[in-house]
Amino acid sequence: MRTLAIATLSLSLIATAGLRAGADRINDAAAVLTEMAGSFDSGIPKDLITKAECIVIVPGVKKGAIGFGGQYGRGYMSCRQNGGWSAPSGMRVEGGSVGFQIGGSSTDVILLVMNDRGVDKLLSNQFTVGADAAVAAGPLGRQASAQTDATMRAEMLAWSRSRGVFAGVSLQGATLRTDDDENKELYGRKLSAREVVKGTIKSPAVASPLMSVLAKY
Repeated sequence: MRTLAIATLSLSLIATAGLRAGADRINDAAAVLTEMAGSFDSGIPKDLITKAECIVIVPGVKKGAIGFGGQYGRGYMSCRQNGGWSAPSGMRVEGGSVGFQIGGSSTDVILLVMNDRGVDKLLSNQFTVGADAAVAAGPLGRQASAQTDATMRAEMLAWSRSRGVFAGVSLQGATLRTDDDENKELYGRKLSAREVVKGTIKSPAVASPLMSVLAKY
């Protein structure tokens, strides 16, 4: 009985730690979106966010091979749904190169999915930038034209911020996939990104900070 009690307590502590880490990451994602879209002269043009079908926010992407599989970072995606934004799904960015982050210890990345074709690719089990989908470096600031050829044709647009400096990135060679562990922490069961952002899943209370920021767009 004592062994069972210790095991149960250990699992409870692990689950609590996971939820706390997820809450911190969601708060970071909300802050990243606020700051990267709030820099009027150098940030992400807000009109592009309002036109996007989905958004992926990955705070604190790490340089180099971190852990198994050369993991870069963990974040969240949300898609347009019923006039608002869907519940968030955990996402992982792994491998490849995030370009601008080289030379920085940590980089925040935001990816906008601009059309249904891009959404379908993003919601596949896993896709590789440059092989399965093209991601263009997003334009910056209020002077950036949302009507440039690259922007009009792009399925996805990406931006990064490292040490307070903004840039567009292509994420060449990186893979994006559902973070099953994060979704299990958020929703209590294994869910794919498609099930979360295209289904009727209710956003958990812990995601309120991020949903409040998304509601502005």
